[in-house]
Amino acid sequence: MAHFGNIVVNPQAKIGSNCNVAQGVTIGQSNRGAKKGSPTIGNCVWIGPNSVVVGNIVIGDNVLIGGGAMVNIDIPSNSIVIGNPCTVIPKMGAIDGYITNKYFAKD
Repeated sequence: MAHFGNIVVNPQAKIGSNCNVAQGVTIGQSNRGAKKGSPTIGNCVWIGPNSVVVGNIVIGDNVLIGGGAMVNIDIPSNSIVIGNPCTVIPKMGAIDGYITNKYFAKD
């Protein structure tokens, strides 16, 4: 957590190694429907300011979630996620320059 600010993380969420969670982020559960539950977030994930990651979804490794994104679908490894509704852009090196300790990164 690089910046001080309101961050909400559901206690059932799973977050991998070497992740960065910015201010204003919510990692929460969905209480109903097909995605009922909490997220599983992989290694080396950068979650930008004021983003929402919600529901029983899987975020792969080496993913950059842009500021303000609303993520309620599975995201494959090596991707950039932007917008609301979210758009997924496949990109090797998606976290380059954002997460500096890539010990856990899979290239």
